[in-house]
Amino acid sequence: MKSYNPVWLVLIVVVFTAGCAVNPVTGRNELAVMTVSVDQEIKLGGKSYEQAIQKMGGVYPDPGLNTYINRVGQRLARTSHRPELKYQFKVVNDSSPNAFALPGGFIAITRGLLTSMENEAQLAAVLGHEIGHVTARHSVQELQRSSLLGTTIGLLGALAGGTGYAELLTQVGGLTATLLSKSYSREQEYEADRLSVDYLARAGYSVQGAIQLQNIFIEKFESGTNPDWFSGLFRTHPFSRERLQENSSYISSHYSAYRSSDGLDKGAYQRFVTSLDSSREAYAFFDQAQEAEGKGQMALAIETYHKAMQQAPEHGLLLTGLGMAYLRNEDLVPARRYLLKAVTADPDYYKPHLGLGYIYLKNKQSINAVRQLETSVKLLPTVEGTYLLGEAEESRGNLPRARQLYQTVVEADRNGKLGQAAASRLRSLAQ
Repeated sequence: MKSYNPVWLVLIVVVFTAGCAVNPVTGRNELAVMTVSVDQEIKLGGKSYEQAIQKMGGVYPDPGLNTYINRVGQRLARTSHRPELKYQFKVVNDSSPNAFALPGGFIAITRGLLTSMENEAQLAAVLGHEIGHVTARHSVQELQRSSLLGTTIGLLGALAGGTGYAELLTQVGGLTATLLSKSYSREQEYEADRLSVDYLARAGYSVQGAIQLQNIFIEKFESGTNPDWFSGLFRTHPFSRERLQENSSYISSHYSAYRSSDGLDKGAYQRFVTSLDSSREAYAFFDQAQEAEGKGQMALAIETYHKAMQQAPEHGLLLTGLGMAYLRNEDLVPARRYLLKAVTADPDYYKPHLGLGYIYLKNKQSINAVRQLETSVKLLPTVEGTYLLGEAEESRGNLPRARQLYQTVVEADRNGKLGQAAASRLRSLAQ
């Protein structure tokens, strides 16, 4: 029998599986190793969206603000090249100025970026830019190029068959991290800028919102005194003065006769972001507490978390920070108290459930531990939550489930501490 070089085998696979994907914006065919259908795109984006929001602090607890952001986003989306997608727009409870778009129309903007803008036209420019990334399928293009490694193919198969913890923990988790960390190319950013201007005009907004927004960006970019911008928005959306000039030229050449002042009124925008202003000091304390905790200054961290919580006692993320700090300080009584308050304030955030599950497990309340940890891993599958759930199931005698969970941890964290601990538990249960 003949032997074949593996490289040639890969090339043969590429030749026979490559196809063309149509860009909805340009109408041009684009070579793709594996084409991703719209249905697959939506499934991939939806799963990643759920995880991304959890990783970034959950949804900001102001339904009115989230409704407003969604309304502005939907107004723009209806004018886009892909109005048939079921777009979602949410405010993420994160201080860093950022916004992201995932395949299929799943878009988010952070609390930190909203506080840096002044009017609705600027907000529309941000959302229009993210819609542009979706309509031009910029993230999907990267997925189609990376599918040669089999990761996307395997994930699509898992999604089609229904995902369990293993797929969500390893495959979807890896995809989410890749999509969030990916930096767009200069060409992709320019295209999204142009599409944003087009969508602003079609929706009736002033295109000056795009210029105002990028003037804010250039001020932050050139000052060099705003590290949050470079670790947030500018990390994934590269910015430059040339990009501002390119955008201005596009508006001058395509919209010189266009006149609209819609969205430029500061009062309308400020009415909806009032809660951000009222909680600004609380989250400043929260960020300081996290920094202190990162340096191992637990007493200072707990003191500062208390200041944050006192400013906005109804915010689950602040209560979670305080409760988890007490937990890391091995003070379980106040940890439990504040984490219970956090779950009441925001039951849809994974971390307080994770902390409570650990506390119940330590107190040998296995049924309560399973309940909290199940909720935690459903909201965001993590290695920590899955391992603790395995321990909780083992403690209440559900050994088949415990083995399954430990095996998942081994596969997801084979060389890590929890992966090795899970492997040890599996060996013990096999005896």
